[in-house]
Amino acid sequence: MQFFSTAELLEIGNVPFSTPNDKPFRYEALAYYRKVAEHFGLRVHNYEEAQEIKRKDDGTFEVHTVNRRGQAVVHEGRNVVVATGYFDHPNYLGIPGEDKDKVTHYFREAHPYTRTRVAIIGGSNSAVDAAMELVRVGAHIDMVYRGNGVSEHIKPWVRPLFESMVQKGKISLHLGSRVNEILDDSIRLLHSDGSTSELDNDFVLALTGFRPDRKLLSSVGVEMSEDMDKPVYDPQTMESSVPGIYVGGVIASGRNANEVFIESGRWHGRYIAEHIVGRHRGQTEGE
Repeated sequence: MQFFSTAELLEIGNVPFSTPNDKPFRYEALAYYRKVAEHFGLRVHNYEEAQEIKRKDDGTFEVHTVNRRGQAVVHEGRNVVVATGYFDHPNYLGIPGEDKDKVTHYFREAHPYTRTRVAIIGGSNSAVDAAMELVRVGAHIDMVYRGNGVSEHIKPWVRPLFESMVQKGKISLHLGSRVNEILDDSIRLLHSDGSTSELDNDFVLALTGFRPDRKLLSSVGVEMSEDMDKPVYDPQTMESSVPGIYVGGVIASGRNANEVFIESGRWHGRYIAEHIVGRHRGQTEGE
């Protein structure tokens, strides 16, 4: 997979991201972020699932986890940053055939779909990115979206490229349409004018969004806004309603995950670190 953002927009920690390509590939990004972790000496506990955060009487926290051997582990700290993303629970369509093997709610790599017929359901950033990535491997793409146009939240540097591919016929865009059934070799559409049609396909990518698992935030009492299921936090510091608990990345958004991109979420770490250091400095000077 190749990003549609430049390497500069993916940089963190003032560590340069070098690539010979105009836009970096996924494997380059993974190598870069691994290099950043090694550069700063981050202690990473792989294959360890965080299950609960507990606040102690002295205001510090315990993070209860389970490692890959099934053993319980407890980590302690004065602050906790929750940056678990939002890909935990797909937004299911609830239509016949959604459970077929040819259907997936996650797009990982384009190459398995080379020269196949792929139906993409959705019109937000993930659907647009997948469609453009599939063009590169020669897939035949039908993109189905219920709106009269793709989402207004599409990244501005991506939209012209996508629209060009549609105009050139590399992506067949079906607007004002809903998928009401998935069959073995096709999907059935219901259009806004009441008519129906059927599109042949080998695979279906139902990229209709996700909902994050907020159990870690709820376990420690972080407030959620009722309208958007969004954690209450200070956008200047990323600190939640519970002092010492911070949110970072797309989990800070509500149901509208388009509020946070990789390019904007990369600054959250700086906001958090500056606030923690400033608070610690103030406490030290006050002693």
